[in-house]
Amino acid sequence: MSLVPGTPVVVRGAGDLATGCIVRLVLSGFRVVALETAAPSAIRRTVSLSEAIYDGEKSVEGVRAFRCESLPRSWAPREVPILVDPECRALAGLAPVALVDAIVAKRNLGTRIDMAAVVVALGPGFEAGQDAHAVVETNRGHDLGRVLLSGRAEPNTGVPGLVAGQGEGRVVHAPVGGVAEPLCGIGDTVEAETPLLSIGGTVLRSAIAGVVRGMIRPGLEVPAGLKVADVDPRTARGSCFTVSDKARAVAGGVLEAILALAP
Repeated sequence: MSLVPGTPVVVRGAGDLATGCIVRLVLSGFRVVALETAAPSAIRRTVSLSEAIYDGEKSVEGVRAFRCESLPRSWAPREVPILVDPECRALAGLAPVALVDAIVAKRNLGTRIDMAAVVVALGPGFEAGQDAHAVVETNRGHDLGRVLLSGRAEPNTGVPGLVAGQGEGRVVHAPVGGVAEPLCGIGDTVEAETPLLSIGGTVLRSAIAGVVRGMIRPGLEVPAGLKVADVDPRTARGSCFTVSDKARAVAGGVLEAILALAP
């Protein structure tokens, strides 16, 4: 299959890293279909096309995702159909040149190397040459976005990468399960100890000063341990509404892998 305008690619997931990949692929001329779960839990919701699962549509940097119940026959160049299809049933009707696992679950949730001519996976949980043809490094640092054709990405440390000198303090996890009730919005400026949200009646406060970059969807039932908010110590509010530097680096690796490996 030659790579011509409109070549189909399927992306599993539509959170913020996946959305960075989708935007890069769409703007490069690929025809992208996104597959999501019925209840996505992205916190960087302003830049996550997965919000279309709830709202019917979502646009990020000029790319519009729209929810559909089955694969449409056609769609506009900067549009992306998004389906509730964690089992990848749509693959049979699409025959994509590439499948990108951008769920970033830190483990493999069913992606196989035989699902497409080129299978690319993001981050830990995959071995290049066995689970996917290529793995793209997602850990912040010198190798962010590097394409691995053998071996694995760096293991999940459970410790957020440093941003402006802040690591663990910028990310908030639910200490208990329950319904999320945000007390501020994405783009709001907060100080240390500012209440961010309530989970099942437990109020969670920011550990640092900064801008709220991510916030779990209001009313979502969340399990204990889930990441529910993200405070950026940098003060650039506009960054809350555009694809991140990390997502762009990872997306570059995905595009490189597809261009290099497609038959």
